[in-house]
Amino acid sequence: MSVREIAVDLLIVGAGPAGLAAAIAAREAGIYDLVVLEREDWQGGILQQCIHNGFGLHRFKEELTGPEYAKRDIDSVRVLDIPVKTGTTVLSVSSERRVTAINRENGLHAYQAKAVILAMGCRERPRGALAIPGTRCAGIFSAGTAQRYVNLEGYMPGHRVVILGSGDIGLIMARRMTLQGAKVLACVELMPYSSGLTRNIVQCLEDYDIPLYLSHTVVDIHGRERLTGVTVARVDDNLQPVEGSEIEFECDTLLLSVGLIPENELSLGAGVTISPATNGPYVDNRFETNVPGVFACGNVLHVHDLVDYVSAESALAGQAAAAYIRGEVPTGREIAVQDGEGVRGTVPQRVKLSSGEQTTGIDLMFRPTRVYSNAWLVVRAGGKLMLAQRKMIMTPGEMAVVTLTPAMLNKFPDAQAITLEIKQTRPSD
Repeated sequence: MSVREIAVDLLIVGAGPAGLAAAIAAREAGIYDLVVLEREDWQGGILQQCIHNGFGLHRFKEELTGPEYAKRDIDSVRVLDIPVKTGTTVLSVSSERRVTAINRENGLHAYQAKAVILAMGCRERPRGALAIPGTRCAGIFSAGTAQRYVNLEGYMPGHRVVILGSGDIGLIMARRMTLQGAKVLACVELMPYSSGLTRNIVQCLEDYDIPLYLSHTVVDIHGRERLTGVTVARVDDNLQPVEGSEIEFECDTLLLSVGLIPENELSLGAGVTISPATNGPYVDNRFETNVPGVFACGNVLHVHDLVDYVSAESALAGQAAAAYIRGEVPTGREIAVQDGEGVRGTVPQRVKLSSGEQTTGIDLMFRPTRVYSNAWLVVRAGGKLMLAQRKMIMTPGEMAVVTLTPAMLNKFPDAQAITLEIKQTRPSD
């Protein structure tokens, strides 16, 4: 079967906030032969179902809803005349940057690109990954699915709700379900801390008197045709249920907000190396993966807290892809970036310095492994102290960022690795 092949300079997979920001930045950097492929029938990605406000404060200096934020980029894409093909499913990406796709208009077709940006976003962890005992009854939804039903399709999933997990989508849906007339009985979190932003805990739970049970989990699901209740129990330091601590909730709906997983099936097919800490690709500070000419950004790379940060990161990826297409490949030294004590999932995992003077700072993003208060963020280069910053609070629910300036990097010309760690006391060296 012959497949029509189209040559293109840049191909971007995904027209969510990451893909759109990358496309805009690449076009503004002088790349005119590019195309964005999106499997949904609309642009904007998950933002279109996020009708609450709180978006855009960093990027636009005003508070927007998700659709309003998406519209800013969709309008920019239209003004810049960037082709976006919706309703197009990408089937594969090869290590030679050949992208095979299918849609109603063109059937099966392929693109041969000089550079590819992966911006597929992430998906929710399903019930099957949790191994919760109980029947497979109706009434169990991921929080994002419930959000889509309520905000886009006009369906109410249920009326008496328990939420497992305190991720941001779950917290936001606690408020949304309450506003729609449901009774949210509890939000249950396995860890001793919430995995969501502090502002969402306050605005979505505390403002509506919804109890948050930390160090608790769902240990049983009741009901045959439809959910009739769940059993919740406290867990010990080993995250095992404590006998005798069970609480019964009569409910018809259980929402799961138990983590997000980057959509990296296409990345794996292209030969991209995946980090076990982030479940996203290993990248350098230009967001290039181990496969030359293949870049990754947004939630397919690592799960973000704020879409503003997704857009900023993806714009850098778009600029880097444009430079790659022009043949501007860095030739300087490479430094590995490593997670130390208290640090998990640092991105990027490699820093490539230009052969000339490094002119811009490099942001390293990570999550603490637990809640820290009044601690020190320490950066070492080749085992020597590069930076120590005092932090009043750091929590796994909020991404932390440290910027390495050119002056810092130039002080350690022989360093082969940079390590981030969190210490309760200031380092002496």
